[in-house]
Amino acid sequence: MKTDEELQRDVQNAIKWEPQLHAAEIGVTAKNGIVTLMGTVDAYFKKIEAESAAKNVDGVKAVVEEIDVRYSSNTKSDNDIANDVLKALIDCWSVPNENLKVKVEDGWITLEGHVTWNYQKEAANNAIAYLPGVKGVTNHIKIKSEIQNEIEKKDVERALKNNWTLRSQDILVRVDGTKVTLTGVVSSLYQKDLAEKTAWKTPGIWSVDNQLVVEHKYTPIV
Repeated sequence: MKTDEELQRDVQNAIKWEPQLHAAEIGVTAKNGIVTLMGTVDAYFKKIEAESAAKNVDGVKAVVEEIDVRYSSNTKSDNDIANDVLKALIDCWSVPNENLKVKVEDGWITLEGHVTWNYQKEAANNAIAYLPGVKGVTNHIKIKSEIQNEIEKKDVERALKNNWTLRSQDILVRVDGTKVTLTGVVSSLYQKDLAEKTAWKTPGIWSVDNQLVVEHKYTPIV
């Protein structure tokens, strides 16, 4: 059972142990399991890593991310960033870039189009996260599976059960055509994300509605 101060300290320590992050740049507050990250960093990937570090801390139910990305000098133009993004997507073998469109506005990238698997959507994000000049990414890529058969509920349940880090008996699966909805309880934000990623591996899925609730024995300060 953690107090707000203990949770705040644990998240701060998690960020401190990330070699590419400077803990002094990122402020952390915690209230009833909700962690807020604030501050300014000089690269977009640092924003992602700070959020990931916080999510992996036991007791975190949700993360509110208010980190700004500001480059000190040599900021690239949107045209240069767009060219870098297109090249990065082409160079990434797991991204079918022929179905994607890119928009760049003041360093913020919007991805649109469709792919056949969720891992390809995630790969597109990862391919551009470390590019200079990028301030943020909005990923509107849709999943359009080439498999037209309806998803079998048992296939999703089997995938969850085969992941030993998940308590699959606490996760309920509902299938509606090509959409999967997850409800139930998990013990951490990390497990909530993991359950969704595991479900996405089932062939034929077009969308996942993750309604899992994070429940953790937690003692807030009165």
